[in-house]
Amino acid sequence: MTELHRNRTLLWSLAIAFIIASLFVLGVRTLVPPDEGRYAEMAREMFVTGDWITTRLNGIKYFEKPPLQTWMNALSFAAFGLGEWQARLWTGLSGILGVLFTGYAGARVFGQRVGFYAALVLGSCFYWVACSQINSLDMSLSAMMTVALCALLIAQRDDATASERRNWMLVCWAGMALAMLAKGLIGLVLPGGVLVLYTLLARDWKIWTRLHLGKGLLLFAVIAAPWFVLVGLKNPEQPHFFFIHEHFDRFLLKEHHREAAWWTFFALVAAGIVPWIGVLFQSLVLGAKREAGTFRPRLLLLIWVVFITLFFTKSSSKLPGYILPVFPALALLVANYLELGTRRGRMVTAGLTMLLGVLLLALVPYAPGLAKHAAEGALYAAYQPWVLAAGFVALVGGALALLYARQMQRDLMVVTLALAGFFTTQLMLAGFEPIGQVRAGANLLPAIQKEVTPATKIYSVDHYDQSLTFYLQRPVTLVDYWDEFTFGLQQQPQLSIPTMGAFLEQWQREAQQGVHAIAITTADVAASMQLQGLPVRVVAQDARRTIIANY
Repeated sequence: MTELHRNRTLLWSLAIAFIIASLFVLGVRTLVPPDEGRYAEMAREMFVTGDWITTRLNGIKYFEKPPLQTWMNALSFAAFGLGEWQARLWTGLSGILGVLFTGYAGARVFGQRVGFYAALVLGSCFYWVACSQINSLDMSLSAMMTVALCALLIAQRDDATASERRNWMLVCWAGMALAMLAKGLIGLVLPGGVLVLYTLLARDWKIWTRLHLGKGLLLFAVIAAPWFVLVGLKNPEQPHFFFIHEHFDRFLLKEHHREAAWWTFFALVAAGIVPWIGVLFQSLVLGAKREAGTFRPRLLLLIWVVFITLFFTKSSSKLPGYILPVFPALALLVANYLELGTRRGRMVTAGLTMLLGVLLLALVPYAPGLAKHAAEGALYAAYQPWVLAAGFVALVGGALALLYARQMQRDLMVVTLALAGFFTTQLMLAGFEPIGQVRAGANLLPAIQKEVTPATKIYSVDHYDQSLTFYLQRPVTLVDYWDEFTFGLQQQPQLSIPTMGAFLEQWQREAQQGVHAIAITTADVAASMQLQGLPVRVVAQDARRTIIANY
């Protein structure tokens, strides 16, 4: 039982079970706004229109991000039809790829046991597991950056042959190109910054002669450049908006209103690495220690974590998903410590997992109080059994891991804690479904669908429900709403109604002409329209939105 990492049957069984479980849960939850609904709808529109160059949201040009996620989701819809799991398939596959590639790189660079541990750590840490089930760009970017990182580690190891170094460096360059297609220039800037800092700190100047820069840059251009050229030719306004506004302005200015406290990403790293937080600090310290040989892989991993964290900490725009690319590097550092570190460190991390279980159990009675809307208290009450089950799994898993750590059964301890972390996260996510349905407005869909025909006009007044548009399978007309559509509506102003006054006149006119229309709005707007004597019939409503018809 002490050499589980050598048991090939166990390795394959764990890998297959992880893949099946990760794919199975992709369809158990509604697409929660904003990100999941947004990227599902963009892919649906790409699939329906057949335009694979100009990305759109709600029928409006939308150039905030490159198209890799939209392409993959559209291909998923083309192959398997529209649905939740299809919208999350690329994200789920990206999460799985990250885990398997991290494990493979760990085995090639540090040894079989470290590779085994690295896959278990990444495949069970809270943030990676959770983000692999959310349809957003962050996991797509992180998986491609993981390809670049792991390929670089394999290529630069001291015992790599010339052909291995060339081939794996080309994989690295391809990973960076795909990362750029996933989220932009950071796919190149972040790995490049890490490499520069590594060169300075390790004094490994010759690494630049081992990067195959000529072939690599050519491959990078072949993969990344075509879409940027084509979309710029088709939409001349896109390059300035994407490269200047969405990169430099977003990083330097606060106009996007996405500021957060300076310590935000440090807290997210600590919370995201659960259940391995008990060895986080020791793993980072290990990365700074001197290693034998010319290439220092643990130092490079440490720089990857620190540089990316500080880079986004400096940014004026701080969204939680930005920090996700650090977790594969953290997993490799943690895996190194789990092999080389002390029994006490392993016992501490198991004990902290037990404490997490106790905290979750203590949270159960207070779950209804987490509701932001009083009418949703019952939904959070329904979440209580799931939190209870998650707390129980964390408590029991941590206790068993602590026992195995005391008995010096390292492999069994790591497997047990990984299983506890994976299933604790899955339970927390699965139990969120009733709350997610309300956030997405899916609970109102039956009433809306009874009302809507192909000729019905649909307005979204003073706000935009990201997921409802996907479920309705048609764009809506925006009313007095700009936000992320501002740039697109400047190019296509005819696709919205800019003021409430103009909308109210049109609403009245269409009712008089017998043109059926519905509006997705708020209770306050609906009440105001009724007070003004406009034709308003409430079709459905919940705590977040009200659906009205004009007759």
